[in-house]
Amino acid sequence: MPEYSPQRDDTPAFPLPHIERTPPSRISDHPEFHSLRRAQRRFGVRATILSVGGFLLYVLLSSFVPAVMNQPLFGRLTVGLVLGLGQFVVMGVTAWCYVRHMRTRVDPLARGLRSRLHETESRRARSAVPPQGAGQPLQHGTRGFRTW
Repeated sequence: MPEYSPQRDDTPAFPLPHIERTPPSRISDHPEFHSLRRAQRRFGVRATILSVGGFLLYVLLSSFVPAVMNQPLFGRLTVGLVLGLGQFVVMGVTAWCYVRHMRTRVDPLARGLRSRLHETESRRARSAVPPQGAGQPLQHGTRGFRTW
């Protein structure tokens, strides 16, 4: 017997077991989720502008004012070489700031939201009475993922 019916919409040919799923919009409607996304997005935009702006400035300076980039500072070290090596510093500082921002601002919000959602799920699971002869209820969403 085929698993799916030959209909165009690929509806199952047999009844699926009833599993209570949380609607996907429920978490995204939560105000804490909005503050989490806002904190993440705000830093991401700033870090992107700083990093891409630094790279773009370096490329534009090397293209349009090569005389400035070729100015020797001491020995064979030029302004262009120092600015090029400075890009590594910019990326390192950006990565460090990103990790610090996530640990201090985003991760606490994510942990709080996760704990409240687990609390709500466990309350819902305790209040639900399984039908007679059904055995253990199916558990879904029990695998936890770490925040970034």
